[in-house]
Amino acid sequence: QALSEIEGMGGRGGSLQEMKVRPLAKRRADVHGFCNPSGFQRSPYLSARGNFANIFQGSTEEGYKAYHADKYDEDKNPNGIINFGTSENKLCFDLMSKRLTQADMNMIDPPLLQYPDWKGHLFLREEVARFLTYYCKAPAPLKAENVIVLNGCGSLFSALATVLCDPGEAVLIATPFYGGITQSVFLYGNVKLVYVYLDSKITGTSTRPFQLTVEKLEKALQDARAEGVTVRALILLNPQNPLGDIYSLSELRDYLEFAKRHELHVIVDEIYMLSVFDESATFHSVLGMDRLPDPQRTHVMWGITKDFAVSGIRFGTLYTENQDVANAVASLCYFHGVCGPVQHKVAQLLRDRGESEAPYWINQVYLRANHARLKAAHTYVTDELKTLGVPFLNRNAGFFVWIDFRKYLKTGTFEEELLLWKRFLDNKVLLSCGKAFECGEPGWFRIIFADKTHRLQLGMQRIRKVLEEREQEILAEENEQPCQSDQDGKADSTDEVIFVSRHEEPTCASSSSLGDLIGLLQQQMRSSDWLQKNTAEQFA
Repeated sequence: QALSEIEGMGGRGGSLQEMKVRPLAKRRADVHGFCNPSGFQRSPYLSARGNFANIFQGSTEEGYKAYHADKYDEDKNPNGIINFGTSENKLCFDLMSKRLTQADMNMIDPPLLQYPDWKGHLFLREEVARFLTYYCKAPAPLKAENVIVLNGCGSLFSALATVLCDPGEAVLIATPFYGGITQSVFLYGNVKLVYVYLDSKITGTSTRPFQLTVEKLEKALQDARAEGVTVRALILLNPQNPLGDIYSLSELRDYLEFAKRHELHVIVDEIYMLSVFDESATFHSVLGMDRLPDPQRTHVMWGITKDFAVSGIRFGTLYTENQDVANAVASLCYFHGVCGPVQHKVAQLLRDRGESEAPYWINQVYLRANHARLKAAHTYVTDELKTLGVPFLNRNAGFFVWIDFRKYLKTGTFEEELLLWKRFLDNKVLLSCGKAFECGEPGWFRIIFADKTHRLQLGMQRIRKVLEEREQEILAEENEQPCQSDQDGKADSTDEVIFVSRHEEPTCASSSSLGDLIGLLQQQMRSSDWLQKNTAEQFA
């Protein structure tokens, strides 16, 4: 359906710019949001679908290609691009390389070199079930028969979208969200996304910026149905990328009950579940709930890519009690399988237990060190942001900080956001702009902090340089137009109170600490432009 809306793709040649796309409603994925048609000519060697896949890229892909063509290297290429855009943990290579080269990892049995069960070797699925039972705090042992293994969670999104939705149908997702999901569900299954737009303002029932509520889910679903869109599922990211939010048990229960009322499948992506790096934050897995509202429509994803800092090893797993869904996804594992030797290595990694039932190396060595390193890197980057007077969401999960650069946009448009993103890239630091996550407010950026200290320091220096230059440009423009009313511009970012501490369950208004209030006042003073506008020279 989406492809048929693009006129001329399968016909004679011509620029893609000449093609017309029928207007899509605001809450449906607009193909121009993730395509780059500039200067593109239709290839006579590709089908319409192939041509569409060929141009399926946005700022994320553009920046990723630029980075790989000019990677920073301390010795070989010190002026190369520092990558703060790709969500990878680069802090634990020493731990993982040592563990993955130990003797128990290198065994090769004949079955590992033969075709496996397409769901994955049984020994691995049994280990995954035990691992998830332990770390998700499942009330009862999880079963290997409900586990399917694929080469990454991107493949899982593609497979689930294909087996749960027909072409042209849709899945509900809150924005901002990890933009790769759009590509995963659309390119193969031609499944669209219905956006639940979240914003930074704390209004109504919201207690924190970008908070997902059942009311917002209901509105987005009803709007989509009013347009004739069939919605089959809801995607939840927990911990959330790019916000870093961790959903409480009560929130999870509310979302699942909402889905049950509307007979929606729920795909829960928990790929950062072991990357909660502060003891004050508690992660709750859906698999740890005493009772699932609709177990036959609840499907949980996890993988080793993020939590074990091995993004180069493509491994993801699905847990679902619905055997129809399991078998349908398994039929697609023929295209997305994990090779036998890697399945063995992953099983050894997950079963690394001491004398007790708790995984010894994972708990006592790896997670302890990983969390300490993540926390230190997060502290460094957020302290730098505080020094710059830049608001951000202060969360304790994942590898990223969601940053508010709106005060560096003069008119507050996505075009300006893209120009700022390109300016960072020109200064050899790759960030991710909010549009890549379908954020509804221009000016938000995601920065990855899970990197070595020397790259963090140099990358933040480059960011500081861009922001200081931009600040001076805006100030010069304002001085040239002294009579312009402040009301003509955008609201100051401090109006949104985004310098937020970690999320806790709401208790009462009096629970706000004096420290939080002082921190807010300090941030407002740092981010105020009063001192810049009222210099001694101007008074003279």
